[in-house]
Amino acid sequence: MTLDISFQSMRVLIDGHDSEGSLVLADDHLAAVFVRLDGKSHDPEHKGLWHLEAGFGRCNIRDAPLFKTPKEAGAWVRTILTGNAV
Repeated sequence: MTLDISFQSMRVLIDGHDSEGSLVLADDHLAAVFVRLDGKSHDPEHKGLWHLEAGFGRCNIRDAPLFKTPKEAGAWVRTILTGNAV
């Protein structure tokens, strides 16, 4: 199964401040919302990484890994949706 994974940048209001976010779409369906960790409350080693803020359908996964880029997050979404998880 081939999926067209696309991204839409979006500001996301989290903990009273807005953060850089990315909507991840699979075949034009919203699959996940990722947010770049930049708040003061985040571990310094995680700052700048991308966190799954909300997943939909099969992407609704607790304790998803952190990603260096939205592109890596999109590859993870594709893997989850196609059932090719390792």
